Amino acid sequence: MARPLSKVAPDWWDYTTLDPEILADAARLTVEDMERLSRPGFRVVMYDTLEEFYLAEALEYVNAWRQSTEDNPAGICGPIGPTEQLPLVARIVNELQLDVRSAHFWGMDEWVDEQGNPVPTTHPLSFARADMELCFNRIDPKLRMPHDHLHFPTGDLEAYSRTYDQIRCVVMQGGQGEVKHWAFNDPPRRLPPWTDQPPPPEEYRKLCTRVTDLHPMTIIQNARTSGGGQVALVPTKAATVGPVETWKAEKVSIWQAGNHDNPFGMRLTALMISKKIADSAVPMSLLADHPNVQFNYYRKGVGVVATEMH
Repeated sequence: MARPLSKVAPDWWDYTTLDPEILADAARLTVEDMERLSRPGFRVVMYDTLEEFYLAEALEYVNAWRQSTEDNPAGICGPIGPTEQLPLVARIVNELQLDVRSAHFWGMDEWVDEQGNPVPTTHPLSFARADMELCFNRIDPKLRMPHDHLHFPTGDLEAYSRTYDQIRCVVMQGGQGEVKHWAFNDPPRRLPPWTDQPPPPEEYRKLCTRVTDLHPMTIIQNARTSGGGQVALVPTKAATVGPVETWKAEKVSIWQAGNHDNPFGMRLTALMISKKIADSAVPMSLLADHPNVQFNYYRKGVGVVATEMH
């Protein structure tokens, strides 16, 4: 039996095509219920202040880089969204005089123009530009890693993917978008042979770093959070790290302060991962099969799922 059409974009899969009982169960969760969703392989952590939240996120960079040596290089894959941790990373490295020259960093995604080319760092929404300006250009040159230790999906994507086999990825960080993605692993279009049901999880997990079309919700969200609502400014394609590389990371750490997804969405994916309900219409739910996942929330940002008229 075919699942319902998306209420948002009928040509796409997304969470609005799920069993209504799953949606209802997620909506009922309190913050205390969310904390109890932790299980072996999946941990839910709440932070009471934004300062603590972003400091903990920054420390994941520092702790990953401290494990790196010339003989056994290590690093972290990080998001743009959130970005508030990035200046803190640079400040900690500089204040503690940490030598991170052997360490590595992966940017997890980048916008792509209509011709299939990654946007230049002069583009106002460039992710690589944000990483450099907010973090790496602020690290003392005597301490920071060389530029060839910074891996962005902006050129040879196969070469980018191979670096996950060459260098130990201690942790892959991410945010969660309104379409329930990490990086730009959006739900797929509703195309044959997956018109009645979304692709099975094992099919979606074959995806590696690639250029992908973006779900309409993702375009609108990024216009809202990064472009002041200028939808025309936001590209419709992006290069993104895939599940293949994600499963090579020792840990996946998702950071949700309440800015990029809503109270319902932040509950839905935690519930699905906790209950091991993997569905490619909700890409984040596929992390139910990863052995080490942590969801980090700013407690006050979790909000409530309630009807309010404004």
